[in-house]
Amino acid sequence: MNHLESLKEVGILSVKEIFWNLSEAQLISQTLRKGQGITTESGALACDTGEFTGRSPKDKYVVFDENTQNSVWWGEVNHPFLPEDFDRLYNRVVAHLSESEIYVKDVYACAKPEYRLNIRVITENPWQSLFANNLFLRLDEKELGVFKHEWLILAVPSFKAVPETDKTRQHNFTIINFTKKIILIGGSAYTGEIKKGIFTVLNYILPHEKQVLSMHCSANVGQNGDTSVFFGLSGTGKTTLSADPARKLIGDDEHGWDNDNVFNFEGGCYAKCVNLSKEKEPQIFAAIRPGTLLENVRFFDGTDIVNYDDTSVTENTRAAYPIDFIDNAIHPSVGGIPNNIFFLTCDAFGVLPPISKLTTGQAMYHFISGYTAKVAGTEAGITEPQTTFSACFGKPFLPLHPTKYAELLGKKLNENNVNVWLINTGWSGGSYGVGERIKLSYTRAMITAVLENKFENVDFIRDAVFGLQMPVQCEGIPSEILNPKNTWADSSQYDEIALHLANQFTENFKEFESFASNEIIEGGPIQKK
Repeated sequence: MNHLESLKEVGILSVKEIFWNLSEAQLISQTLRKGQGITTESGALACDTGEFTGRSPKDKYVVFDENTQNSVWWGEVNHPFLPEDFDRLYNRVVAHLSESEIYVKDVYACAKPEYRLNIRVITENPWQSLFANNLFLRLDEKELGVFKHEWLILAVPSFKAVPETDKTRQHNFTIINFTKKIILIGGSAYTGEIKKGIFTVLNYILPHEKQVLSMHCSANVGQNGDTSVFFGLSGTGKTTLSADPARKLIGDDEHGWDNDNVFNFEGGCYAKCVNLSKEKEPQIFAAIRPGTLLENVRFFDGTDIVNYDDTSVTENTRAAYPIDFIDNAIHPSVGGIPNNIFFLTCDAFGVLPPISKLTTGQAMYHFISGYTAKVAGTEAGITEPQTTFSACFGKPFLPLHPTKYAELLGKKLNENNVNVWLINTGWSGGSYGVGERIKLSYTRAMITAVLENKFENVDFIRDAVFGLQMPVQCEGIPSEILNPKNTWADSSQYDEIALHLANQFTENFKEFESFASNEIIEGGPIQKK
């Protein structure tokens, strides 16, 4: 089948030029020719995504049909969209694309061959095609000639929906049709919608159809072949702590875990750039070079040097680059069954231990909770931390109920005798404004102690509020900080704040309680007001 015929199959009757699987250099050249980007001092391509500089969760839909009606977790995350409305909107989008210059990029997801998902990404802009090239796994020349897509993504920023007739909330939308295997994106040029659209698809297919746990996490492997997995919401240190020069990077964001392996879904990284520096994050800084796409960054006046501290457009500045731009990335991006799993939380209340070991029930409970606490702000008088709970550390991308992922996690933990650790990278000695942030060097030392099996002969004591097992000593760490209550000047105030946080965990968990097993429920706090 030739290119034009394959486009006709999906309804695109193109009257303008089609650019098919252009190289990185060609896509960059096209972007510059169109005036849609500029080359930075490091050689990266910088583009703006326009109106949207982040995802729009309220405008993400899943087609509600006989395949999804009883399996998808409908509600605030997954908004239903009727099949007939999808078909009508799809026809309008392909008619629009038929009048446009288009870029086609054939790629795939999943580094483990038996789960490979072939994807065709059709976009209006060359830099969107560069993003797909960098973030997904790339085909070799032989594969391009015989490629057949399973999933189709149409990403059309210039198409704006008419809510009254198209049944969308506003002019932008991302709609996933699991039956027709299509992701329809319109009205937004933010490339994260492409990346997270496929992540959502894999979060459905792998657990629901193949009993493979899909995970929003980073993963690395040591010299002895031991695999570690790091879960954590934004600001918890996931990227920093998994980027260990002594270990090989499997991937920084999306993985699957089957009976034998942890494997990367992606072929690239979509790294945050806010406040990026060579000193703080040398691997990411070095990866921003020719071939990398930078989004929504700004420059020092009169130069082509990026000012990563400038957040005048958005704090969500990003760099998209192939994973092999990271020096210590492993190829293929596959590791063994995890030896250790780390749940990272930045507890701004200062009541969780810097490190604690979880039972299987606790691991499932904390996995469903997906907790961190953010500081409300640094303005005068605003010092109260704000709790954030994101189920399975990736709630916006879960098409199934969170307990499905938690139960699959628990099954794998029991089958493989995996250690799970809760790491607090936040405060100690008091809440934000009173206590101090736990030193990064301490956190690294604790993770190293886990990786080197140094806790095997160490005693653990039980935290009275959360029931967590805390080590009484760790090489290179002052013993007094290992039990957070010991670091507070007023122990009764610690008790009060700890119970306050425990209650917030309990309140958040009410949403999941009726679906959860006794083992999961009993993994929660043991003291509540």
